[in-house]
Amino acid sequence: MTTNLENHITKSIRAYYTKKLTAAGVFLAGILILSMIFSLFSLLSPQKTGSDFNPTRCYKKNQRYIEGTFRDLYFTGYTRSTFGRTTGYYYYTVMEDRCIIVLLKPTTSEMGLSHIKKIHISAEICKNSVDESSLLRHLARDLSWNQAGMEEAFSDYMISEPAGSGNLTILLKILLIFGLSYGILTMLYCLLCIAFPVLSHPIRRLSVYGSPAKMLAEAGEELSTLPQLATDDMFITEHYFIETSNYGVAIMPISKIIWLYKYSTLHKFLWHHFAISYTMYITGEKRRYIRCPKNTKTDIDGIMDYLAEANHKILVGFNEKNRRKVEEIQGDLVFFRKIWSFLSRKV
Repeated sequence: MTTNLENHITKSIRAYYTKKLTAAGVFLAGILILSMIFSLFSLLSPQKTGSDFNPTRCYKKNQRYIEGTFRDLYFTGYTRSTFGRTTGYYYYTVMEDRCIIVLLKPTTSEMGLSHIKKIHISAEICKNSVDESSLLRHLARDLSWNQAGMEEAFSDYMISEPAGSGNLTILLKILLIFGLSYGILTMLYCLLCIAFPVLSHPIRRLSVYGSPAKMLAEAGEELSTLPQLATDDMFITEHYFIETSNYGVAIMPISKIIWLYKYSTLHKFLWHHFAISYTMYITGEKRRYIRCPKNTKTDIDGIMDYLAEANHKILVGFNEKNRRKVEEIQGDLVFFRKIWSFLSRKV
């Protein structure tokens, strides 16, 4: 006889990873949108400068990060300071019959060389700010030019090496690569788990007890034909405890469970107490753990009583005696005891 629990485990795994796939898709879409708004894609693949390089055109096409060789840079005599520390030296060069400001790092400019014949840098194209306008005003005064003539001779955009290769830019590049990689890999993994539930983490972690595929098939068959006990999202069959909740899917052979206990959580807002929910914790052999959150006391007590009856070796309840017993069973302190024994002999 079959029930509506036929293929319930695999359906739950697919539903869980479909939600994760959607979340990963939204996350990746958010990164892509931000990358387009702030021109971050050119950070990963900077525009190479050549003979036809035009800062204005690149900026308007969102190709703001560049890499290339610049020739004949002349020091303006002005520097940029942050908190009293010199962080850049202003140079100018000629491109397509217009002058353009180039801000170089102190190390790149060797603390303000008067003339740099040739240099290869990674930089960002920036629109002239108030600081650059002030720089042009000072240059006009030094050269006895008028402000309008100076602004006409210089481009509305500047090239900033610190903005294109500073620590903040490097960190942003790392975060962008990590975010894109995480989003893509998560989506691929979710698609794989949806297509082949046996490859999902909740099933693969059963490998310490035997064949994950065999146990998945056996648990699914037992659940669909004769479940021993069932709540909204927890089930007990002849040989398995099964959880299929919004928080994930878990399977544990009853014979491998060594400890059960519950923990209560009081939900409140300001001074008003709304409800109490209960979380059941299951510890299995080979350090496998299951957490079943936000259940009712009746459901938790029923599951714990049934499991304790099905496997009399299970320790029930959280107390110091049971905790120490589980540590002994799992050998949690064996390594530290060996270290202590070794140190004691040496001392």
